Amino acid sequence: MTGPTTAQALGAPCWLSLAARDLGAAERFYGAVLGWTFRPGELKAGEAYAVGERDGTPVAGIAPLAAELALPVAWTVFFAVEDADAAVARIRERGGTVGVGPVAYPPQGRAALATDRDGAAFGVWEGRLVSRWHVAERGSPAWVELHTRDAFDAAVFYGGVLRWAEQEPGCCETSYEEDRVVLRRAGVPVARLDSGPVEAASPRPQLRPRWLVRFRVPDLAASVAAVTEHGGSVVPGGEWGGAREPAAPGGGERRVVVRDPDGALFTLEADGTR
Repeated sequence: MTGPTTAQALGAPCWLSLAARDLGAAERFYGAVLGWTFRPGELKAGEAYAVGERDGTPVAGIAPLAAELALPVAWTVFFAVEDADAAVARIRERGGTVGVGPVAYPPQGRAALATDRDGAAFGVWEGRLVSRWHVAERGSPAWVELHTRDAFDAAVFYGGVLRWAEQEPGCCETSYEEDRVVLRRAGVPVARLDSGPVEAASPRPQLRPRWLVRFRVPDLAASVAAVTEHGGSVVPGGEWGGAREPAAPGGGERRVVVRDPDGALFTLEADGTR
């Protein structure tokens, strides 16, 4: 995999995590759909945790925490922070809501789950990270993108919480491009904030403000078939729920929105999609 390592960059995406109900069932589904292999990870002592890898590269973690923490089964993007308590205070100061934490996971670190002002869920992480983990718009196994009402307003919120404007040169840079805000690490895009027609109260999760998670696969058709074969479903309407056309002609053919058997929403994207 190519691209900058983002796990050690404060303010950048540093990990993807699924709060699942059944770890074994989640491993079977994501192994079949994404071709991941799994190795035991570490959270708190005695707690089950699995790290999903593609070709030996860590992509995401899965923990059976949904029932324990009364969380919906969902994918969450975590951002690296120096101090979880300070980050939580900044979230509250800027109108966000903290739902869980900070929770200690000794000896690795501390985490908190929150929502931004429009209701999009995300996490912050303080502590040791998976050093080989990274996201990027090209050449990495995953990509993250905020779908929100106003990308510029969201950038003010996240920039304050994650201190994008205060970091050392070369850590994280933001640029404003039409109705999007792009976060870069070493000049390479690692996340994007995108304005669009979202509905905070929509009964359809793909229409709500959210951090979208895409996983890249070598054979999109085979992965989509594996979703339904293993108890998941295809979600019609694309990433914006049909409320906005694909960004480029034919773009919708290279991405398919799906749910896992417990309802977690994510996108499958063909390798090489631009």
